[in-house]
Amino acid sequence: MILRLTPRRRFPSPFIALSLRRLSSSLPNITEDVGRSIHPTAIVHPDAVIGKGVSVGPFCTVGSSAKLGNGCKLYPSSHVFGNTELGDSCVVMIGAVVGDDDLPGYTVVGCNNVIGHHAVVGVKCQDMKYKAGDDFFLHIGDNNEIREFCSIHRSSKPTDKTVIGDNNLIMGSCHIAHDCKIGDNNIFANNTLLAGHVIVEDYTHTAGATVVHQFCHIGSFSFIGGGSVVSQDVPKYMMVTGERAEIRGLNLEGLRRSEFTISEIRSLRRAYRKIFISGDAVSLGMEERLAKTEQDKDLYGVPVVREMVQSIRDSFSENRRGISKFRHWSGS
Repeated sequence: MILRLTPRRRFPSPFIALSLRRLSSSLPNITEDVGRSIHPTAIVHPDAVIGKGVSVGPFCTVGSSAKLGNGCKLYPSSHVFGNTELGDSCVVMIGAVVGDDDLPGYTVVGCNNVIGHHAVVGVKCQDMKYKAGDDFFLHIGDNNEIREFCSIHRSSKPTDKTVIGDNNLIMGSCHIAHDCKIGDNNIFANNTLLAGHVIVEDYTHTAGATVVHQFCHIGSFSFIGGGSVVSQDVPKYMMVTGERAEIRGLNLEGLRRSEFTISEIRSLRRAYRKIFISGDAVSLGMEERLAKTEQDKDLYGVPVVREMVQSIRDSFSENRRGISKFRHWSGS
């Protein structure tokens, strides 16, 4: 017996075709003379502010309070909701969501930002302080690349903001929680998770699967090794790693790449030895070691050394978490 397989026929759906025609005919005519390109299946509210040269792909949604700057591009099935403003030349990739219709406050995104595939930016935080009806805020600067499946939440209270600066690379599946303050030129590798109220300064670098406890402070030019759990502050210029992150030395490679001078790096190494490695690291307390470093006029006269010492001091101020643990070494 021979079975003969025939190809399955494809029947067009008159209902779908009719629905799309009706949707297209009901949209306002906003493609007239300013170079806009809006697909007929996109839903763009007539009150939305659409800049020149904007491209809105199939099945996108642009809400009534949204503002799209000149040259923005929304890829298919991406959505801009609520009181959300995108600056010029932003790109929202497939499936991404920016803003929230049901959340008072606003989401402001600067210019030349990329919101990756299925990223969720500017939605309600996951914090018990949240009170429905209050205003909540997110402010993102310019030239940031936010990759696929990232989540960035608005603040947890109306008196604060979640803030991200300029020129940051936030790789896939990262999370930036409510009320975080992120500076400029940072690199967060995949699955970096920042809890609420974390502060990250400038030019930091996290490796993959880094977890940072709420209220921690990550200093400029620091490096966090992969798989680390950071539960206390990381001072400027430091390298930390470990399941409970420990200070393992200076971020020497990061300093070189950032074009610190040989003289600056040598001075930082001398100061680091005084604070963390010399015999004083065992016999004296942290305050005494910092004071001895400050008394070395030649060493403390170097600006980067002063910044490192001040960064350590600040970590012991009120409402801070102290610095990450470090090993007591002896010798040079």
